[in-house]
Amino acid sequence: MVEPHLIEEKLVNVGRVIHFYPRISVAIVELTSKLSVGDRIVIRGASTNFEQTVESMQIQHKNVESAEAGQLIGLRVEQRVREKDIVYKKIS
Repeated sequence: MVEPHLIEEKLVNVGRVIHFYPRISVAIVELTSKLSVGDRIVIRGASTNFEQTVESMQIQHKNVESAEAGQLIGLRVEQRVREKDIVYKKIS
């Protein structure tokens, strides 16, 4: 049996931040792969590096449970992000 802390987690690039609204803490993300509510994500950039669960996302101000590659989503984020930050989905 493999020790739980030895299981390697894989990060898959699912999109890029193209805008951030600091007052409402929402990032606009251009997706390159499918993303769903409940997915665990990591956002990384020059001065950004944190992990969170996708708790809500919207397309054109309507709540959605998932979105596909090519779509722009509004994603509630727990910390400040910057344009060009990369969004990764954790695959364990």
